[in-house]
Amino acid sequence: MSKFNFIINKKWCKTCKICVDFCPKNVLFLDENNKVEVRNIDDCTGCMMCEYRCPDYAIKVEVNE
Repeated sequence: MSKFNFIINKKWCKTCKICVDFCPKNVLFLDENNKVEVRNIDDCTGCMMCEYRCPDYAIKVEVNE
């Protein structure tokens, strides 16, 4: 089980790709509709750059306990 959980609001995602570009571990990608998806969740370091950089607050990263 991953240390982190992503909550992605696809309605708020405007497909800017900022989260994908800032992810240092390539955890995120854009799906066939150009909406953000999680690919390699086990590689996530929890830096939260995706959440911090999202201009639409469409991504939230939570720590699993």
